[in-house]
Amino acid sequence: MRKYYTRACNFYHGSEARKLIISNKALPLNGKKNIAFDKIEIFIRKKSKIETNLIHIKDIKKLGKSSKKIIKNDIKKIISKRKNFLNNINFSKPSIMGILNLTPDSFSDGGKFNSRKKSYIHISNMIKSGAEIIDVGGESTRPGSATVDQKKEWKRIQYVIKNFKKKYKKVCLSLDTRKSDLMIKGLKSGVDLINDVSGFKYDPNSLKKLKSYNIPKVLHHMQGTPNTMQINPQYKNVLLDIYDFFEKNLNKKLSDKKIILDPGIGFGKSLKHNLTLISKISLFHSLGFPILVGTSRKRFISQISGKYDTQDRTGGTLASVLFLLLQGVQIFRVHNVKEIKQGILTFNKILSN
Repeated sequence: MRKYYTRACNFYHGSEARKLIISNKALPLNGKKNIAFDKIEIFIRKKSKIETNLIHIKDIKKLGKSSKKIIKNDIKKIISKRKNFLNNINFSKPSIMGILNLTPDSFSDGGKFNSRKKSYIHISNMIKSGAEIIDVGGESTRPGSATVDQKKEWKRIQYVIKNFKKKYKKVCLSLDTRKSDLMIKGLKSGVDLINDVSGFKYDPNSLKKLKSYNIPKVLHHMQGTPNTMQINPQYKNVLLDIYDFFEKNLNKKLSDKKIILDPGIGFGKSLKHNLTLISKISLFHSLGFPILVGTSRKRFISQISGKYDTQDRTGGTLASVLFLLLQGVQIFRVHNVKEIKQGILTFNKILSN
């Protein structure tokens, strides 16, 4: 049985994109007038064999009847505007998700913001620097980490979760947890988004309990568990395997439309896997949902640059963010909000000329 996948590519930006869209020489990405594409890469999967074909959009009409129908349906999703279902977030422009780790052992900033005073100073600084979303977590999911008891996890985050909306009503609050009881506690305190790195696999009750809340969710990919995920991760094809994971869950487990896709950079991926996902992230636009990516301070940056201190990976983080931005990714999960926001604003200004 053959399966077809469609990746938008050969992007144009700013005034050039607008001209090409108006003249019908390119198509808008996600309904945006400032990003356009005029080529697609078609992947054809037949059992263990994968073929690729790069064609201009004008040549789609030359495809066979069955493949043409699938490709046209994919393109319809690629060019459609994303509905804004998340609190004060506009998916037609890039948004920053600032990270608040209230853990003693996170890979980058464990223990740094654990006190009430320090956590709120950091939240305030991230919002002032341009974060539209604050992602709060009380359990480290770094490679090799162990599971934290839910009582301990809630104790770490409850002050921030319970008080956040009293001061920041218009800022989107995301809860990073794998446990359904904590998800419900968070929702009752005003959480806007559930971000479960296990893809709702860790706790079998999660989706059942969340069903009545109609809450936006991040569908995150992870191979294995945090404790085992970086022990020789294997894929038949990392790009298509993760696409299949998203598609399967969207069709069977997640019936609502308030979903954001996160391919899980560094979560059960080698350096080569991560680079493939970053370079061809635009494949996931054909699923029809916003995309979130977290490359901030990840190990792949040190593998490339030789900078092993997590604090020295801002340059690599920004480089990956800008490359993803060129492909229309909507949300970037980062530690250094000020630097990344400045980079995005400057880069977009250059592109818009």
